[in-house]
Amino acid sequence: MATLSSALFNSAQALSVFEQGMGVTEENITNANTPGYAEQVQTVDSRPFDPAGGMPGGIYSGPVQNTRDAFAERGVEQQQSSSNFSQQTVSDLQSLQPLFDLSGNSGISAAINNLFNSFSALSVNPNDTVARQSVLTQAQTTSQAFQQAATGILQTGQNVNQELQSTVADINQLGSQIAQLNEQHHLNLDGSVDAGVDAQLYSNLEQLSQDVGFTLLQQPDGTVNVYLGGQTPLVVGDTAFQIQGNFSLPQAAIMDYQGNDVTSQFTTGKLGSLLQTENTTLPDYMNQLNTLASSLADQVNTTLGNGLDENGQAPTTDLFTYNAAEGAAYTMSVNSLTPDQIAAASVSAPGGNGNALALAALANADTVNGYTFSQAFGNLGGQLGGDISNAQAEQTTASSLLTQAQNVRQQVSGVSLDQEASTLLQWQQSYEATAKMYNVLNTCLDAALGILPAAT
Repeated sequence: MATLSSALFNSAQALSVFEQGMGVTEENITNANTPGYAEQVQTVDSRPFDPAGGMPGGIYSGPVQNTRDAFAERGVEQQQSSSNFSQQTVSDLQSLQPLFDLSGNSGISAAINNLFNSFSALSVNPNDTVARQSVLTQAQTTSQAFQQAATGILQTGQNVNQELQSTVADINQLGSQIAQLNEQHHLNLDGSVDAGVDAQLYSNLEQLSQDVGFTLLQQPDGTVNVYLGGQTPLVVGDTAFQIQGNFSLPQAAIMDYQGNDVTSQFTTGKLGSLLQTENTTLPDYMNQLNTLASSLADQVNTTLGNGLDENGQAPTTDLFTYNAAEGAAYTMSVNSLTPDQIAAASVSAPGGNGNALALAALANADTVNGYTFSQAFGNLGGQLGGDISNAQAEQTTASSLLTQAQNVRQQVSGVSLDQEASTLLQWQQSYEATAKMYNVLNTCLDAALGILPAAT
């Protein structure tokens, strides 16, 4: 009788275990596409079997194991940061490409060529009013081309600045959410964690990795601490520490919660790319553009100042003007001159073309750090193209590595619907077989009880 009772009890306990296993598997299937979700596995433990000692054996439900692998998660997060860095760089710099056309058909390149062509035409007909007017027209076109390129760089900088502010806000918001989830992510008594909370936490961490690189420290109680750039605390336990952006300086700066400048720590993710573009790449482009604009204006003005105009007078007004403090390229313009004020003649030969020839010769002079005006612009445009090409190549590589890291994570902790269907079938078959055995044992026990003498 005791043996039947023990067997019946064990069967009932097994039914509970199998039912719990089916529930965990069904939850996996339901959350297969939930961001951040990792497969959960129901474990089964056995009880000691020692009939003489009153231990009937059987099975019981162990803790639900989370298959999440910290190494696989970090691989995805790191590659996500690298991929977003390159992607953001490409996006920001591509908007400048139309402004630095090297074909000679538009923009600064075409304007410089046309300006010196007008000087050449002037040398052929130095006293022709149309040729003189052409110089003024091409000079105006050249100044406008420089202004347009400088404005484009400044506009890109403004867009990047707005993106920086938005990204800092996103990082702080994610930090607050992670801190709140840490309050719920403590280990349960059996050592497991809530699968839903766990999924939300790691989904937020992956979103954070798109914006910025960080170091994650798993705590014994199941919570996580997050350090941006490996040093700056963003989340410690259930406390979030906000970073701040200072955009009032010549260069953008990121400050930690204590006001310390930690800009140098951010070298990956969207934030790292935006900081590099804002503080290094765009200023370098602008400096080169300003150098080219000021060199062109100064050389043309100086050469014109050495000649005589159509009236045999030395020029009193420069052709080009600019404000160096505000940027030569951005402020470059043409003074109000009349055609007869263009100094095409040399001092030694009034009415001739000596100075026009000197102006035309500037096209081939190495006046910009050892390069001609066209070569200097070509170097700048080539640098921009190279920066975009390098970023695109890095993006392609990072995207491939990210896919590999995601595949590794999927193999370790992802939910396979085929595998879950197979597991669910096993639980169901075990449940059905045990239920049949339970019914048989229950019938046997009822029969045994039925043949016992009635109590008197």
